[in-house]
Amino acid sequence: MIGAVLFDLDDTLYPQSAWLDGAWHAVAARAAEIGVRAAPFADALRTIAAQGTDQGRIIDRALAWCGAPDVPVAPLVDAFRSYAPEELEPYPGVRDGLEKLARRVPLGIVTDGDPLVQQAKLRALGFDTMVVVFSDELGREHRKPDPAPFEQALATLGATARETVFVGDRPEKDIAGAISVGMRAVRVRTGEYAARPDDPAPWASVANTENAIALLCAEHSARHAQGAGDGVVTGSSRSAGPYQ
Repeated sequence: MIGAVLFDLDDTLYPQSAWLDGAWHAVAARAAEIGVRAAPFADALRTIAAQGTDQGRIIDRALAWCGAPDVPVAPLVDAFRSYAPEELEPYPGVRDGLEKLARRVPLGIVTDGDPLVQQAKLRALGFDTMVVVFSDELGREHRKPDPAPFEQALATLGATARETVFVGDRPEKDIAGAISVGMRAVRVRTGEYAARPDDPAPWASVANTENAIALLCAEHSARHAQGAGDGVVTGSSRSAGPYQ
């Protein structure tokens, strides 16, 4: 039985590239105020970020690329952290899918990254009322695949790992972390890491989150029907589960 579902945020529920494009524009606009040409700096930020957002020091490297290594980084980092778009669009089918799934089981989000930044994304998506665990609030050393944020999410939802499914895009973080605490994991092949192989192997691998939600709804319905059928056929007096 599926009793709860947890999701990654970036590149799972929405395309992170959409948020980054606006963030880099905000950083470049702030840089222009302190003497850095905005257009080439924005191009440098996007080019370097496209090489891998988890490599770090993107702003510093972009300044060096533009021949401005001595420009103070702090105000540019502040511009990045304070960027708060009014609206972000989730991947197609995700908003309706989450509403449908939430009628069946509790949902939550486990996300890495600066909590201030991640909270702004959630507000823009309209997902800020969901249960969310920000791994950085536990310490950056507890970012996925560390088990701590997964375990905290389970405790907050009052769910067991055995009955919970995690949906994410990064095999080495989302899938590995979920498996390490005993969850089933669904890998979605979207975003920056879409081409990476399914290693470790997930419970299921699908093209996108809309498909993942459809799979989980179908699995939940099938198990629910099976459980109800078992009760009718056997006359079982066992207690009904929380979603039966």
